Amino acid sequence: MSTGVIIALIVIVAAVLVVAAVLALRARGPRHGGNLKRRFGPEYERAVARHDGDTKAAERELADRVERHGSLRERPLEPAERERFEARWTAAQERFVDSPREAVEEADRLLAELAAARGFPAGGQYEEQVAALSVHHAHHVDGYRRVHRVTHARADGERDAGAGTEEMRESMVAARALFDELVRPAGHHDGARRHDGPRHRAGADGDAAAPAGRAHHSWSFSKSRPKES
Repeated sequence: MSTGVIIALIVIVAAVLVVAAVLALRARGPRHGGNLKRRFGPEYERAVARHDGDTKAAERELADRVERHGSLRERPLEPAERERFEARWTAAQERFVDSPREAVEEADRLLAELAAARGFPAGGQYEEQVAALSVHHAHHVDGYRRVHRVTHARADGERDAGAGTEEMRESMVAARALFDELVRPAGHHDGARRHDGPRHRAGADGDAAAPAGRAHHSWSFSKSRPKES
């Protein structure tokens, strides 16, 4: 076999390998995006919106979150820890009637501490903590963002008496979903998720399906106009 034929064969094989690699990358792209969309759910849409509709940029951001935090293993809470967190949430919920801003601030602190207790980055690294939570609790992490945003927004007494109070109430209701997921004992994830929607819709109107032992701590503030302390 002449040298020219050998060179030609090498070139052909190299070209075939390049084409195969390109086709493989193209085939992986849509599946990768589809996997991210399934994994992140509403968080995927929020990322796309943040990037002004640029799905590639949003997927790069989400893929980076998975790379950084996908291997995180949540630490289970001790029963005493769980009880303390639940008692603090109940107290914050009850405080909302007279001091909605203080209640929301406590909810923000409580979620940061609870997430750290479960093994997520500490609350002092808010952005990183939220990024990690979004990988493992994508369907409810935005509730944390909402209470954090309300907590750190500039105080405006005139707004707080009307729309501001409603915004705080809604942020507390949304944050409750993430709180319930984080405080829930290991092994209760899947079953409880199937009932999240109805329970949390009920919470906005009175928390009719609250867990046993806490049902008397209802979201009664949703039907009264709270006072701002």
